[in-house]
Amino acid sequence: MIPRPQDVAYSPSPRIRALADWLGDPVEAADFPDTILRLRNDRAAQAVGLAGLTDTEWLNHFGRFTPLEGNLPQPLALRYHGHQFRVYNPDLGDGRGFLFAQMLDGEGRLMDLGTKGSGQTPWSRRGDGRLTLKGAMREALATEMLEALGVNTSRTFSIVETGESLWRGDEPSPTRSAVLVRLSHGHIRIGTFQRLLALEAAEEMAQLVQYCLANFPGSAGPDDASPATRLLNQVVERMADMAASYMVAGFVHGVLNTDNMNVSGESFDYGPWRFLPRWDAGFTAAYFDESGLYSFGRQPQAIHWNCGQLAVALRLLEEAPPLIAALDRYPTLYQQAMARRWCWRLGVTPRGAEEDTAMIAACERVLTETGVAPDALFFGWRGGRRPAEAAGDAADALAAALAPYAALPSNHSYWSGPGPQSLLIEEVESLWAPIAEHDDWAPFKAKLAAIRAMGEAHGVPPTAEGHAP
Repeated sequence: MIPRPQDVAYSPSPRIRALADWLGDPVEAADFPDTILRLRNDRAAQAVGLAGLTDTEWLNHFGRFTPLEGNLPQPLALRYHGHQFRVYNPDLGDGRGFLFAQMLDGEGRLMDLGTKGSGQTPWSRRGDGRLTLKGAMREALATEMLEALGVNTSRTFSIVETGESLWRGDEPSPTRSAVLVRLSHGHIRIGTFQRLLALEAAEEMAQLVQYCLANFPGSAGPDDASPATRLLNQVVERMADMAASYMVAGFVHGVLNTDNMNVSGESFDYGPWRFLPRWDAGFTAAYFDESGLYSFGRQPQAIHWNCGQLAVALRLLEEAPPLIAALDRYPTLYQQAMARRWCWRLGVTPRGAEEDTAMIAACERVLTETGVAPDALFFGWRGGRRPAEAAGDAADALAAALAPYAALPSNHSYWSGPGPQSLLIEEVESLWAPIAEHDDWAPFKAKLAAIRAMGEAHGVPPTAEGHAP
């Protein structure tokens, strides 16, 4: 029950029910021994009219998963297939999460609340369906940092500690457990379409295409284009921008499988993620990525390949030529997104493809020759200023490349502070240690506040048209 009116009214809209018979399986959440509220994202909750919930109500909905008024009567564990490190796997689906609710935000856009660590489902295989508290904390840090750096990402809506002891091979065990709720525009994956192709379910594929076109914002495309072609063009545009946003953020997702690709264009599902300590195309986030398939520098190629798998799936509805034409747009769209996002993070106004490309190359030369961290470069050279410590030929070349650029307004106190916010793995571990040892959440909360201040300093990220409002 929603207790009182808010700036944005709670507006339930469980549109997924029209597809539910073949898209997912009704499930029950795990009955956890305890529910201890560790994070409630009131900024995100305000956007969907839920910030007025009391803590007791919050725990009831996002720890015990009592349905929200007017919403899904029972959670749905979604079905999908996927390529995992380029190997096709039909034995997938939501194994430790589900779609809990759908509602409209203040702009009338459909938003999903989905879970991670909410218990076993028909797709859990041999997993326990749980999430470690440390994993939840890490995802919260990743989403806050990426949002502050302009990446279109899911938002960590809630973390509730659940009172179970979990055993994991990649962290000291037993370890504490949690259930996480994320807010995003959708949970339809490229792998969702791949499953329908494998089943030759053309009617359901057409319904899914229409659902995505109706509910995920995007350009209309040519009037004569088929729905499948229009959707692929939209997804290619979103994915090219997402790939560029990763590169400008110095971020490595780690597991860019097709079941981790949301056709709404949002980055989500953060496991072995890392931010770069230095500019290194070969840097990997996952210890099991032995070939470097998803290394930092190969992420744009990997995401383009995933778009290709969506095109293959859409062949169930459309001939190849218009789908190939949509895929062929990706390299140009990616370069355009790189230019506008790089300029935005550096605090300068774009000047055009040729000059922007040369300026980015000059930045990369400084990064590679000096070993300066990406966060430090963007902070130190903000608005075209030259850091006092920047010396040498590479710095001279970058100063010359930046000279014609106009600076964006940057009167936020962050830019005159001691240095940039960063989120390297060592700091993540240092934030977890007081939680693990003393249940001290103060450093974690202070870090979230500092990251949000950095996001305020950066302002609104640039749109696809290249404008930074």
